[in-house]
Amino acid sequence: MANIDVRLLRYFIAVAEAGHMTRAAERLGIGQPPLSQQIRVLETQLGVTLFERLPRGMALTDAGQAFLADAYEVVRKLDQAVDDVRRVAAGVKGRLSVGFTSSAALHPFVPTVIRAFRSDAPSVSLMLDEASTGELLDGLRDGHIDVAFIRQPQGNTGEVTVLQVLEEPMVLAVPSAHPLARTGKSGKSGKAAAVPMTAIAAEKLILYRRRAGQGLYDAIIAACHGAGFSPAIEQEAPRLLTTLSLVAAGLGVSVVPASLMRMQIEGIVYRPLAPPPRAPLCCAYREGVLAGPMAKLMAHVRAATEENAKEGAA
Repeated sequence: MANIDVRLLRYFIAVAEAGHMTRAAERLGIGQPPLSQQIRVLETQLGVTLFERLPRGMALTDAGQAFLADAYEVVRKLDQAVDDVRRVAAGVKGRLSVGFTSSAALHPFVPTVIRAFRSDAPSVSLMLDEASTGELLDGLRDGHIDVAFIRQPQGNTGEVTVLQVLEEPMVLAVPSAHPLARTGKSGKSGKAAAVPMTAIAAEKLILYRRRAGQGLYDAIIAACHGAGFSPAIEQEAPRLLTTLSLVAAGLGVSVVPASLMRMQIEGIVYRPLAPPPRAPLCCAYREGVLAGPMAKLMAHVRAATEENAKEGAA
């Protein structure tokens, strides 16, 4: 099999299109003698004559005519491959798998970043997956997920970089018929008065299952202990939406990130807590050099983080 330099194919195409060695050399920006030599090298490698040398130009032989179509195709595919790999490296082509926990997905930060990335890189194939924090961290380590939006992870995060992008207060979710749902307003602001954390001590608490959201779970328990009591945990639900459904059914109260207040579920009233537990939102990704679509997404994550910090400081 002939090992043909792609430059020889480009030279051949230029001469075939120009029909003249000198004009082809001018188009290519090289001298006519070196171009003639390279065409002879190509003919030698192929073992055929590609051109008839005429007094005033070059004409393709039957073999040359047949070879021209294939040469065009080879050069086109190579150019396409080069363009594709450069677009992948630039983050505007390729594939990206993004995971998120249910509570993370409900914060406006996550859809804002995804929307900005999609607008910036519409040709990237974006795969979205919802799972627990532990499952997402495992997916990152295994390479099945590229980036994940999670709450604060606990324990071993080896091989994974965790970047905290913001922190939000947590609020109390109570059934609409519950006495805590009817607490009065605070001052001139007209906002609902904060419920002291100690008020939860006498309540049946419904929490998002610890193994699914260890960071949130531990933050709530720590806040209860900080207020001087151990909570009476009635149930642990597999999903945050299930937790809220149980609250709406009157089975207990729960503590959830404030961003969940955007979900106006019938039968639930959200109340601020004093002092409020804090719920971090983090972006996790595999350790190593960021490149391609993942680097572009992380650029949007950092931009949104900076913007969020400015708004918080204003």
